[in-house]
Amino acid sequence: MESRIDPRVNRMQDADLRGKIVLLRVDHNVVKNGEIKDPYRIDATVGTLYAVAEKGGRPILMTHVGRPRDKKTGAIICREKESVEPIVRYLERKLPVRIHMPDIPAEGDRGIIDIQKHLKPALKDLVTGRVNMIYLPNTRWFRGEEAKGGERADFAGQLASLADIYINDAFGSWQPHASTYDVAKLLPSFAGMLLQRELTHLELVLSPEKPFTAVVAGAKFDTKIGPLRALYQKVDHLILGGVMYNAYLSAKYNIEISGVRSEDRLAAKELVEMDSTVGKILELDPVVESDTLDGRNEGDYRTISLKELSDKKRCGYIVDISPEAFDAAPIDEAFGQARTLFANAVMGLMPFFFEGSRELYKRMAASAGAKKLLGGGDTLQEFKNLCPGDYMKGLDSPETYYFTGGGSVLTAIEQGTAYGLKPVQALMKGPSEA
Repeated sequence: MESRIDPRVNRMQDADLRGKIVLLRVDHNVVKNGEIKDPYRIDATVGTLYAVAEKGGRPILMTHVGRPRDKKTGAIICREKESVEPIVRYLERKLPVRIHMPDIPAEGDRGIIDIQKHLKPALKDLVTGRVNMIYLPNTRWFRGEEAKGGERADFAGQLASLADIYINDAFGSWQPHASTYDVAKLLPSFAGMLLQRELTHLELVLSPEKPFTAVVAGAKFDTKIGPLRALYQKVDHLILGGVMYNAYLSAKYNIEISGVRSEDRLAAKELVEMDSTVGKILELDPVVESDTLDGRNEGDYRTISLKELSDKKRCGYIVDISPEAFDAAPIDEAFGQARTLFANAVMGLMPFFFEGSRELYKRMAASAGAKKLLGGGDTLQEFKNLCPGDYMKGLDSPETYYFTGGGSVLTAIEQGTAYGLKPVQALMKGPSEA
């Protein structure tokens, strides 16, 4: 199922790690309120951890968790619920390793400033084998991670001073921050095993076998119009869900739908006009309308056809897709005849309205002969919750692949290449080296 990785990418298989300290950036952003939401992103990096150990390397791991930095004030609050400790405990249960988790104090709401002096004893223990790996605190607790100028350069330099080699295995962390981009310029840098798998599978979305059906849902339309515009050019059929579908319906049928922002509706008009003479977008009909977002209360929600919806001109919240919508001939054929299926989608308002998502995942799983590519933490989490049997089968199926980062996939689709992401570019050879 996989295509080949671009030969310009430095691969960890080609790195000499014996006796080297390896700074390994992962995407273990799976902790919510102090608990692991879904360990899939952790499990997906185990192959890289084994490869580092097999090649004689001593790893220092780092990941971001949540958003501890206030965008307005710049204050960084190091909350326990965004600590990496649950990840460390999970790895220690899963693998026969001893992990050191350094306690580095923050300087008020400025976050953590200095890292080096707190790690000297731990580095000695790592080299001598008294511990098997070090797991740094949440990278976003560090002042320089998302900063600009000197603070950022200083943090990248501090990270680089800890290790001999840098490996990026964090496909989901596509934004160029100090720990994903800047540090890669300061050390010999390579792509981890997971990152390589993600890049090769991205090519199956960017150059899909036809017919190609894509399902995309999200809470905001205006931030995804770029990826949608690019994806539209590749697909044979496009199916929308969530607020994105609501915005599309609002724009196409001139309906005032509760919860649809004016900017989303305006962005959706572009897609409506683009599809007016082509007909790639398949409408899911009927939908579920609700008077409230507070829950699933009898009498407050109802199944309604798009004809009924358009006749009303004003309606409540569209909170789900009725499962019967997937029985319509165009939808059934789009799944049944597809050679490539891609989904980054939760169709309804979770956890109250889940039937549309469950039906989507069931249809994808039942599509024989298609390459099935699913991405995004929420998508995989709900797939696992709603269709656990099909989810587990997909883990072992050569025709199914689960991306660890939905945002990374959409960004690559918008750019038209898997190799335009800044953290990936930092791992590539220059023209004279290729």
